[in-house]
Amino acid sequence: MLDDLDRRILRFLQSDPTAPLSELAERCRSQPATVARRLDRLKADGVLRGLHAVIDWAVLGYGVEVSLRFTLDKTNSKAFDEFLAAARRIKQVIAIQTFSGRVDVRLSVIAKDMPDYQKLYRSEILNLPHIAELEALMHVATLKTAEALPL
Repeated sequence: MLDDLDRRILRFLQSDPTAPLSELAERCRSQPATVARRLDRLKADGVLRGLHAVIDWAVLGYGVEVSLRFTLDKTNSKAFDEFLAAARRIKQVIAIQTFSGRVDVRLSVIAKDMPDYQKLYRSEILNLPHIAELEALMHVATLKTAEALPL
């Protein structure tokens, strides 16, 4: 699906998404018009979904991250949909993942500090619908975050 030029474009774009088209083309050893067409094709094919800002929430004063793992009450056919809709409304939820197995859903939540987390936990997390089991894992450190793909 991807040829060598596509891979070079994506690799350099991952390392510096703000680089001007002319610089990207130079680094890829290609012409700007060719790189522009390739970028358009990569977007149209859904390979390149867009560029976004990565904000460090810790710098903004959020010092606590918790991973919450939920097992849902599957006797209700709408449990997943209702749980996910409610979880999406909690502004401190920064990631939602679903799984097959004992754990159904994982939420990553952030809070300013432990009292802020306790308030969030009691007022919003415990009020999510269809919880059968809940496990909270306090985040200690991020040892690796791979945002770039090995192209």
